[in-house]
Amino acid sequence: MKYNTETEKLQKEIRMLLKEKDAILLAHNYQVPEVQDIADMRGDSLELSMRASKTDAKVIVFCGVHFMADTASILSPDKTVLLPVLGAGCPMADMIRAQDVQKIKEDNPDVVIVSYVNTTAEVKAETDICCTSANVIQVVNSIAPEKRIFMTPDKNLALYAKKRTGREIDSWDGYCPIHNNLTAETVIKRKEEHPDALFIAHPECRPEVLELADEIKSTSGMIRFVNQSSAQKFIIGTETGLIHPLSQANPEKEFIPADRGMICPNMKKTGLTDILEALETMEPVVEVPESIRKRAIKAVQRMLQIPGV
Repeated sequence: MKYNTETEKLQKEIRMLLKEKDAILLAHNYQVPEVQDIADMRGDSLELSMRASKTDAKVIVFCGVHFMADTASILSPDKTVLLPVLGAGCPMADMIRAQDVQKIKEDNPDVVIVSYVNTTAEVKAETDICCTSANVIQVVNSIAPEKRIFMTPDKNLALYAKKRTGREIDSWDGYCPIHNNLTAETVIKRKEEHPDALFIAHPECRPEVLELADEIKSTSGMIRFVNQSSAQKFIIGTETGLIHPLSQANPEKEFIPADRGMICPNMKKTGLTDILEALETMEPVVEVPESIRKRAIKAVQRMLQIPGV
């Protein structure tokens, strides 16, 4: 993508500062294009934190939302984690607190708590095992069949896992407002407008929307699927920011938002000036207290120990 002179100047200054500060820039797939295009890495939240933890960089600049910076701090306690806009939060992650998980465990002492990575460090610390939208089926299948499962915070992800594993799964009444607002009626209309397009949906969507999908994938899963598909036209059922990397990797293919209103305000808060200021001041820093980090990382490690995850 071609940017104006001022944007290109800011991008160049950021790249110079990243080198000077021994820093690595991570951008989630939903970030604005001018941020995505100068990132060292872009992708799903956990994927980014894991890849960054394996680098020699001393500083991680995470262009995403707060729980993502939390996760980077959990996996890289020896690195400084900067979140350029501290107020970039996640409504779904904010729908459940550590106290809520503690109460679930008190009321159900035999339950296995499975938490989506889209949660705070404090919630992860109360969790038995984490999951992602890409591996939730494997995680659920790894749990002993006699065990009861309670998933937090996304009810739609829980319903998706329940249908595909046959397990009894209770869940918290949380959801991603962006994905949950996509209706079956909207998808049907879009499919009627583009009958030759494949519809790819994110597991955070409502069950009736997933029923209409040709494929159900995480954001990185969508990119891999499209790259390998011989189809030329796709309806994308996730935050519209994903269309930028999809189009870059597949310029000959056409991408239609399932709903143009699927825009996450928090994911769009981080701009180039925010990143530049964060690198100049080395703030805001996100650091998970060690007492919480030690407990939270166990839930992530249990997930990563499952074969094939």
